[in-house]
Amino acid sequence: MAIQCVQNFRMRKATFLELCSELAPALRRKDTNMRSALTVEKRVAIAVWKMATPDCYRSVANQFGVGRSTVRLALSQVCQAINRVLLRSTVTLGNVREIVDGFAAMGFPNCGGAIDGTHIPILAPGHLATEYINRKGYFSMVLQALVDHKGRFTDINAGWSGKVHDARIFRNTGLYRKLQGGTAAVGDVEMPIVILGDPAYPLMPWLMKPYTGNLDRSKERFNYRLSHCRMTVECAFGHLKGRWRCLYGRLDLAEDHIPAVIASCCVLHNICESRGEKFSPTWATEAQRLEEAYEQPATRSIRVAQGEAARIREALREHFNYALP
Repeated sequence: MAIQCVQNFRMRKATFLELCSELAPALRRKDTNMRSALTVEKRVAIAVWKMATPDCYRSVANQFGVGRSTVRLALSQVCQAINRVLLRSTVTLGNVREIVDGFAAMGFPNCGGAIDGTHIPILAPGHLATEYINRKGYFSMVLQALVDHKGRFTDINAGWSGKVHDARIFRNTGLYRKLQGGTAAVGDVEMPIVILGDPAYPLMPWLMKPYTGNLDRSKERFNYRLSHCRMTVECAFGHLKGRWRCLYGRLDLAEDHIPAVIASCCVLHNICESRGEKFSPTWATEAQRLEEAYEQPATRSIRVAQGEAARIREALREHFNYALP
């Protein structure tokens, strides 16, 4: 029974009941003369089942003995409740020193997170559909996320159309405006806590990206360290999509409702990761298979760099050059 609960809801019964308890004040409904209200537990179960499986609305409705419209309503209500009640407390930076120490142990000093974007397949929107066609030719929305050293989301932004470049999304987020913080010395250079991105992001004093072009051994070493730590965000996306398969199912929802579902999946991901919920290897295999059907678009590299940012990257490169491997 416990195994089946994890398979169907991606979490143990105790975690599921704790989730229901936290959401109860926002989800509890009164009976009417026409019908009895669904219990909080059943409403959450319907929504979590829909997010965790590739089942269509009719299949989920049959599973729980309700109508398809009830499944849609439950999914909408539960996602709204998750985002209203749990998002800010669950998707948060938390203990910055612990994160910095965690990335330092992985080989990159003074690092506060790794950032990347991933495309979520969607059905063709009814409005401005061509804006959602990404470089691989399918309709998508972008989830951009910052993760900590344990692969938990610390900042998310969901809902940009698949046609938009990662750097533009980043420049229009609250994270971009907030990334000013304390400094630390690496060699003779004072630098802010940095985050790590791929070549699609701009090189800035607080955002490090790989070197491109002709690379000497020290630049290759820098790129290796950065890539090794950036694996945390790639693994986080893998676990997110492996657990919550609706993110591959091209949800039959209006485009303005989809970001709430994506954000809810991120909250549930953090809950599962923080509580040590099992992640089955078969889920990862299935996610990889689905990923092949919706290959991630390659994003154009940005080559312009700020002078101060380049100086900081050079200081880190020198640090790695003289540090032990």
